[in-house]
Amino acid sequence: MTWIAAFIKNGENPNYQAFLHGVDRVCAEAGARATRHFPAKPDDPVEQTALLRAVVAQRPSAILFAPADDEAMAGPVAAANAAGIPLIGFVNRMAGDFVSFVGADDEAMAFAEASYLIAALQGAGKVVLVEGPETAPTSRDRGRGFRRALAAAPGVQVLGTRPGLYQQAAGRQAMAAHLAEHPVIDGVICTNDSMALGAIEALQAAGRRALVVGNNGTIPAAQAIGDGTLLATMDYCGFRMGALAAMAALRHLAGQPVPREVILPAQVIHAGNHAGWLVPVERRPLPAWPYA
Repeated sequence: MTWIAAFIKNGENPNYQAFLHGVDRVCAEAGARATRHFPAKPDDPVEQTALLRAVVAQRPSAILFAPADDEAMAGPVAAANAAGIPLIGFVNRMAGDFVSFVGADDEAMAFAEASYLIAALQGAGKVVLVEGPETAPTSRDRGRGFRRALAAAPGVQVLGTRPGLYQQAAGRQAMAAHLAEHPVIDGVICTNDSMALGAIEALQAAGRRALVVGNNGTIPAAQAIGDGTLLATMDYCGFRMGALAAMAALRHLAGQPVPREVILPAQVIHAGNHAGWLVPVERRPLPAWPYA
């Protein structure tokens, strides 16, 4: 039986859980076996290395891989390449021989996210950033997008940035530190939804208000948009990404053509359109393969 091993870097993030669900659905339809692999400590490259080496030794048919640290995982990925196992990358780009990469234009997506907040602030106000780890290419790329949008808004003052590690608890702690340091904060730009939800918790605990934006389009984020605590997020659909990554692997194994990259379109999710993202991933239709 065809075996697809899916590696994510954070088992707590709802978007990665949605990714795995997309993989499972596609593999089930194709009669293939899908397995899930992620470090117990979110984003731990040491544990991810051990997991990858163990699975490579068992020789799966293909591996879907999002690195916890693109530089630290270069050696283990090279070992998988040497074993002749096809790899499909997703979310975070990295060096190595990958059949295809499934992801988004993170810089453009972050630019749109920050621009939406700036427009809501009418081009003036004080903002803070809560960002992901520097080990994640998505965080670095999104940071460039944020700063490009902010540089074009001279009326917006950036008070500072703190790391939220792509996790809700860490996002809450980062926002609490921002609040303790700054008596006035009008807007908060977060690199993902988990950190945005943590920032909202910190604001509520402090009895303060600010416009908050996130990224990923998770169901909890859509719910927060509905209740008015989150201004917006971006459609960075883990379910669709997982499904397409699994399709790419299965097509490659069947000798069918696969493009070198599959870049998903992203849009701003806001109060006017958020209802579509409240649908559980279990009830969403699988995407069609976007290439003839």
